[in-house]
Order: sequence, then C-alpha cells, then structure tokens
Amino acid sequence: MPIRRILSVWFPHLAAERVLRNHRGALLHPFAIVAQQGNALSLSSLSPEAAAEGLQVGQSLSDARAFCPELLTAPENPLQEAAFLAGLRRWAGKYTPWVASEAPASLLLDITGCAHLFGGENGMAESITQDLARLRLTGRFGIADTPGAAWALARYAGQSATAHRSGDAIDQEARATRSRAFKRRNWEKGGPAPSRIAADPDAPSIAPPGETRSAISRLPVAALRLSKEDCVNLNRLGVRIIADLIGLPRAALVRRFGRDVVMRLDQALGVDPEPVSPAKRTHHFATRLSLPDPIGLQDDITAGVDRLLPPLCEKLRKAGRGARQVRLWCFRTDHTVQIIEIGLARPNHDPDRIRPLLLLRLPDIEAGFGIDTLRLEAFLTEPLSDIQHKGHADAVAAARERRDNTDTTSDLLGRLGARIGLDSLTRLHPADSHIPEKTATRMAAAYCAPARNWPETYLNRPVTLFPPELVTPIDEQTTPTTTAPPATGPMPPPPCFRWRRREFHTRSASGPERISPEWWLDDPNWRSGTRDYWQVETRTGERLWLFETKTRMRSGGWFCQGDFG
Repeated sequence: MPIRRILSVWFPHLAAERVLRNHRGALLHPFAIVAQQGNALSLSSLSPEAAAEGLQVGQSLSDARAFCPELLTAPENPLQEAAFLAGLRRWAGKYTPWVASEAPASLLLDITGCAHLFGGENGMAESITQDLARLRLTGRFGIADTPGAAWALARYAGQSATAHRSGDAIDQEARATRSRAFKRRNWEKGGPAPSRIAADPDAPSIAPPGETRSAISRLPVAALRLSKEDCVNLNRLGVRIIADLIGLPRAALVRRFGRDVVMRLDQALGVDPEPVSPAKRTHHFATRLSLPDPIGLQDDITAGVDRLLPPLCEKLRKAGRGARQVRLWCFRTDHTVQIIEIGLARPNHDPDRIRPLLLLRLPDIEAGFGIDTLRLEAFLTEPLSDIQHKGHADAVAAARERRDNTDTTSDLLGRLGARIGLDSLTRLHPADSHIPEKTATRMAAAYCAPARNWPETYLNRPVTLFPPELVTPIDEQTTPTTTAPPATGPMPPPPCFRWRRREFHTRSASGPERISPEWWLDDPNWRSGTRDYWQVETRTGERLWLFETKTRMRSGGWFCQGDFG
C-alpha cells in the first residue's frame, strides 16, 4: 500500500489578487482589501506590492495610509471570495479527484497515487507553479505524509521561531554571559563566514516519505495550527519549535494546555488520523441579466426580477428541486454589490410564490450610481417533485390534502420571514409531560411540519402562561405573622391579594388541581415541591391561574402563573 501523500496549497494574497485579476495587470500601486472589525477598518488581504512596503494583515487602515500614502483599497466581499476559492477547488481537480477547501484561502489535495502522472511530486509542483503564474496568483505549497505537516510546510517552511522575550532564554542575555554558555563558532573568531543562499518562500517544500518528523521539527509551534494564546503560553515556557514540544510529557501538556495542543501535534506526526473530506457536488441554479444602461428605479429592478425568475424556476423544476433560500445580486457601476436574501418556509419552484417575497426586500437595495448587472441565485435547494407516486387511495388523498393545506401557511410564513427572519417564527408541538410549562415544545416553524394530533385532555389551561410571579395576600400584610398549624387540606385562595401592584378580590375559585414535580429530574423551578393550582375569577373580571406551594408543616406561598384571558 503506497504511503499517503498530502499537498497543501496556500494563497497568501487570494482576496487581493482576485480583485487585481479584473484589472489585468493595469493596477501597479500597493493594494489591500479592507474589512470592518467593530467600528474600525483593518487590512484583511494584501497584494505582493503592499506586503513589500511593510504592511501587515490586521493593521488598521489609518496606520497603513500613514505608512503608505499611495495605498489603494477595496471592501471585503466574503461571498465572492468563497466562490473564487470554490473555482480554484474545481481547477485543482485536474491533479487529483480528492480536493478539499480550507477557508479562507487554502486547498488540501490527497495526491496519493497521482504524482507519477506528472513526473513525480517535483513535476506536479512545477506544473502547479506554472498554472498559478498563468492565473496571476501567488501560491505556496508543501507536500508531506499528513495534512497537518503539509499545512505547516506551506506556511512556515524556511521561517525561524520568534522568541518571546521572557528573559529565560540564553540568547536574550547579555553578550558577556552568552559567551560562556556555548563555544564560539569559527567565523565569530575571525574565520571565513559560511555561504548563505536566500531561500525562495514560493518554492515548494517537500518532506520525503516517512520523514515528516524531521521535516517539521525546526518549524515554530504556530505551524501546528494552534491558537495565538497557546503559542504565546508555549513561548513563555521556552517551547518555540516543534522539536521542543515533541519531547515534553503528554499528560502535563494536556493538564496545562488542554487536549488541542496534543491533538494537533499527533495529527501533524500522523499518530492521530486526519481525513481529507472533499466537497460534495453542489447544485448550481442561477440566472444573470446584463443591462445595456445602468438602472436605479425600483420598477426597473422589478422588471429585471420578472425576467430572471421564470428561467430560474424552470431550471429548478427540471432538476426536481425547490428553492429554500434565494439571493439577488445587484452589481453597481462603482464595482460594489448590493445583496438581498429571502427564505421560503418550504421548497418551491413556483415563480408566483417567490416573486412577492423578493418584492418585499427590494426597497433595501441602494442603487447608487446605477446597477448594470442582476443575478438571481437559488443557493439552497431541496428535492421537490410534482409527481405523485400512486398507491392506496387513502394515501393519495392524504398527501393531496397535506399539500393543499400547507400552501397557504407556507406563503404566510414566507412573507413574515421576509420581514423578521424565518428563525424568528416558531410553532408549538405536543410534549409528553404533565408539568404546565413542558406540555409543548417550541420548534422552528419553517423547518418542521405542523402538529396534527394534539392529545385530548380535560384539563383547562390558561391562554397565557408565564413564569410564576409572587402573589401577596392582603391579610398577611395587616395581621402579624404567627406560626400556622399544620395544614390538613388544601387552602382556598386568599379573598383579597396583591399582584403586579394591583389589588384583587376573589369572586369565585375552582380547584385545586395538584401537580407534583418530576422526581427523576432536578428542575430548579420545581424544587419547592407539590403545587395546588386554582382557577380564580376576580370581581373586576380577570381570570387567573394561582397555585400554592405545599410543604410538610405549612403553606409555602401563593403565586400566579397564567391568565385565561
């Protein structure tokens, strides 16, 4: 069985070079992609020219402009960057069918048994380098036996570990102290200095089969895909390279840093297997309309939607799928994009049901100087077939009734979801519990079928149910408190009580209904024990649901939990 070989391709300037490709080499100034982080703008991707000027990813835009006044910028577009990375994943399929993408700017290829088709691993690396040059992209890649080692070589090959200045390392001490710590080298005593060849950072880093440990041992600990906090803590302990980490006891590492440090180390060395999962084949449903002149009126955008929606729904119908989420892209003349999204309560490919939801969101579009291209995309779909499979007559009738009855509800959920979001719409489903607040389960209305068979019950429950609120009997405020004798039976509700800063007088009361807590569960809301519930009607017409907590010796107090309306 051949040794597994993994190739990791990292695009350090992917977002910036994606925009520069549209200019076809005409833009020669330093360029950067700007992202919004809180209330500040920072650099998220740099062109090679900007990186050569000393700018860094994560640097604030104001500092970058002060350091490089000729810097040109463009706003971040995560959707287009993800689509561009997906296109590169399909391009990498020419080398191996097993390709996975690692957001935001990396690809992982399992090239086991494929490298000989390109003249070996060096030949494959040379072919990838030529393809990236034609695509005007910068790529760095590493080849190793494990995904973790290939990832480390692609990003950190040729880099030395940066020391954290804690004062413990010998190379941070004074020169006089260091001279006694180790023997001086020949060139430090006046001999000839060794020749140094500058390493090309874009050259492929290939670890020979079976030599993964020696290939990554001199890399910094950040090459293990650790968090920044773990890297800083390891550097403070003097652990700066992977070789220092390999020799430490595993139990002590887990106790101090958690399981993540040991897991990442084992994955890089091949002790802990890490699979490469290629992306699934995705269905692509989209239509595009290029306009001869820019538009800006809402009526013009509506006319464009009417042109795009029927062919999109026809594509969905032929594929036997229905749209669950639809996205409208409006490309403006200033090279920016306005995007609106809608969700449907159930999969659908009927234009008459999707169009009203899109029209509800059109006022959110800012045309600016004009829109020259419209693109309509169904980016989330589900299987949907208009063919009713024949079976028993009752089954066919039930399926037809279920289909007809849910259309109206689905349209209502879709219109409400377009305004407040589908995740904000919920519906209740029956639950098996006698506790009042647990008799129903709240579920997302757009992603579950309505409950059909609610259990029949003779119990009368309030229309509005809320957490228990304290009820104060008026008699307890006017008379001094005394130790009550042991209760021999259920006490009726107080004739006069105060609730929500109002005084109520009891006209009639029916009950009690005794409910005990679920003894097999530790519910903090029911630690008071058994409750006696009463339906109380006041003189002013309110119908409340009161209960009294019971203890062994005396009453625990009165509370209100519902309103019958």
